[in-house]
Amino acid sequence: MKIETVQRWVASVILIHVGSVPAVSLAVYSIGVADTDHARGVGLWIMSGVIGLLTVAGVRLIFQRTPLSPWLLLGLLPTAITGFAIF
Repeated sequence: MKIETVQRWVASVILIHVGSVPAVSLAVYSIGVADTDHARGVGLWIMSGVIGLLTVAGVRLIFQRTPLSPWLLLGLLPTAITGFAIF
């Protein structure tokens, strides 16, 4: 395997970890916040979706692919799952 390929995989794994932890945390935290202040909960919920989208787009860019693809839906997965609890 080429060193560039290994570097891309390592960078993408780091980005996935750094991006998915805040996205999932905000999505879960937004459920509790939405109980007391719905507007703030929805704001946190939207932020989790944005972070998830940016994470998936960043991984796609690391591998020199176009960031616009159906894989972007994977970044919205925590937001979609917690959306049922907020609304």
